[in-house]
Parts: sequence; structure tokens; C-alpha cells
Amino acid sequence: MSDDRKSQLCAIEDEIGNCKKCDLYKTRTNTVPGSGDFEAEVMFIGEAPGQKEDEQGIPFCGASGKFLDEMLDSIELSRDKVFIANTLKCRPPNNRDPEDSEKEACRPYLDKQIELINPKLIVTLGKHATSSMMPGVGGISKNHGKALRRPNGRTYLALYHPAAALHNGGLRETLLEDFSKIPKILDKLDKTKNENKNEDKNNIKQQKLV
Repeated sequence: MSDDRKSQLCAIEDEIGNCKKCDLYKTRTNTVPGSGDFEAEVMFIGEAPGQKEDEQGIPFCGASGKFLDEMLDSIELSRDKVFIANTLKCRPPNNRDPEDSEKEACRPYLDKQIELINPKLIVTLGKHATSSMMPGVGGISKNHGKALRRPNGRTYLALYHPAAALHNGGLRETLLEDFSKIPKILDKLDKTKNENKNEDKNNIKQQKLV
């Protein structure tokens, strides 16, 4: 990664740390800009920081994070090889659902991170991240485990949020099975890269990859 791109990503983190675009700054302990490899092939996007994340400023560092680490290990990846972020950079009080205005306030930060990191695959964790990043695709129960190449040229994989498996044990195996598709998707993206390199991304129709 060029020093310029790295400095831009660090500047985004600094900007997030001083952000007052919505009222969440009044109740936060720490901002949670995201963490991981600035050159990651896979970027995970969750909903919003919880209590542990707010305390430590690190995404997915609570119980959900432990399960995410387990799933990463199952495909021989680790946190330092991916990038993890959320639709919100601050914790909503009492872990309530993000409000549209809050997601809109944070979206420019997330969009810039995606642009600079330029991951091969964006994995959305849960309904809020999925609806934010893939508007119009439908519910998570219908689309989990499906890799879609969107008209913007990026490829997304919708998964249930790890917290859902903590509350509903039946989703644990579903999540692990869906997660296991990530290496296959990356391999397919590598194989099709040359075929698509000359395509105008504005003319790409949504495609199901896996």
C-alpha cells in the first residue's frame, strides 16, 4: 500500500474520532472506526458497536467477536488479514437499532474506507449491514450465503450476524457453512478478474457468483 493511501485511511480514523455529525457522540466512550489490514482482500461490515466495542474502540471484541474469530480460523484467516468495520462508528444507546440518519452520517467514512482498501469481497453481517450495502436485494433470510456482484462492480456476501447465532443456536451451523464459501468466492473472483478487467463497471448487471 502506498504511503498516501495509508495516510488517508489514518486521516479518516482521526476524523471519525472527532465526529459530531449525529447525537451519538454525546453518549459514546470511544469511536470504533474499524481495524485490520489496510490491504485486505475481505472486508466485514457489521451493524454498530456494542458495549465492549465502545469501551475498547475495537470492532467485534465481545462475544460476537469471539465467534467471528472462530469462523475466521475455520477458513485459515485472522483479524490481521481482513478489515472489520460497522455501518455506525459509535454505539447507539442500549444497543438499539441504528437510525437511518445515523447511518447516513457515517456512510461517507465507510465508503471512503471501502474505496481505499478496495477489497475483493465485502461480507455484510446481519440485516442492517446487508440492507445498507445492498439496497433492494431483500431480507437476510432469503439472501444469506449468496455472493452477488452488484452494478457498482463490487462483490458482496450476505451473512447472518454472529450475534444471531448466540441467541439462536440453530443458526450456528448455517453461519459456519456460509462462511466456508469465502475461499471459493475469492478463488472465483481471481479466475474471472481478467475476463472482467475491461468491462465498464457501470454496465455490470447484478450476478450471483456462488
